[in-house]
Amino acid sequence: MADARESTANEHDDLADPYRPRRERALAAALHAGFAGLIATPGPDLAYLTGYTPTTASERFTALLLTPDIEPTLVVPTLERPDAERVGAAPRYADWRDETDPYEVVAALLGRTGRYAVSDAAWALHLLALQDTIPTVGYTAMTVALPMLRAVKDAAERSRLAAAGAAADAVYERIVETTFAGSRERDVAAALAAMLREHGHEQVDFTIVASGPHSANPHHDPGDRIIETGDTVVLDFGGLRDGYGSDTTRTVHVGEPAAQVREVHELVRTAQQAAFDAVAPGVPGAEVDAVAREVITSAGYGEHFIHRTGHGIGLTTHEPPYLVAGERQALAPGMCFSLEPGVYLPGRFGVRIEDIVLVTDTGAVRLNNTPHHLRIVR
Repeated sequence: MADARESTANEHDDLADPYRPRRERALAAALHAGFAGLIATPGPDLAYLTGYTPTTASERFTALLLTPDIEPTLVVPTLERPDAERVGAAPRYADWRDETDPYEVVAALLGRTGRYAVSDAAWALHLLALQDTIPTVGYTAMTVALPMLRAVKDAAERSRLAAAGAAADAVYERIVETTFAGSRERDVAAALAAMLREHGHEQVDFTIVASGPHSANPHHDPGDRIIETGDTVVLDFGGLRDGYGSDTTRTVHVGEPAAQVREVHELVRTAQQAAFDAVAPGVPGAEVDAVAREVITSAGYGEHFIHRTGHGIGLTTHEPPYLVAGERQALAPGMCFSLEPGVYLPGRFGVRIEDIVLVTDTGAVRLNNTPHHLRIVR
């Protein structure tokens, strides 16, 4: 077995370690689902369960091991252990040096049987090495094994998501006061990114600026097209503020819009409102999707609504739950997700309206509160 130093930090109680209840719930959920435990690697799962994010992405193996047979243990490179200890990442550490084999350390802790839920973000390099070292142990991706692991947000998470949403709203109110006509898409996108950072975002994940016919592409990559008077422009932007996501979309128009643009925009607004009204505890995600889709389909534009109605948000900007056909997972208080129906007419224009909403005990509240009407910009 590889040489590993192990220790226990006895001072970790619930007050000193706010992540302990999350780890306990996660392990209980894994056992209830028939797994032997879970393995959380650097990324949102590890941050959620420990508060620890390695300073840099590295080929060196790091993982939190949760099983009923051992204390929560962070397997970590020796040179990075002080950083993990500084944030109190785990009650117990098993560190390894570069000349040793971290997978043997894991094998000694996990044993030789069982199936574990493992983070989606686990590197193939590490997962394949674990499979070679412990071929009698199986692994299932966390999103498949425990899709709702991070779905219900606690009070601190809800507060951070609300702050991120308010920051994105402030950015929207600033950008619509700028001049669009004559600007390149990429320049407006750069302005959005700068504003998000000015409003506290440490990470900008996307700044979609899709003008004219490009607005019919939901995930258009902003380019050198010059925005013109008469263009419909879809603005979809977000990122992480204090570790939690923002994501909002509004559709604006440069100058006076044509009648069909107004018609489609009002249709999408109505569909988004209908979806919001349908959100409540116990309602399956598929039902919310169906409500929005029915509004658009009934108006004759069903084939032009080409994506799901929403996705969860939290430590990442896209995560479960998903509001899509076939999703039977019931909504629960504390879940947070987007509502973003859209209509896209190829070669002409597209419209999308998106808010982040939070499920309450009786319905939902919006975390984005900028107006939904078609904003005319210059």
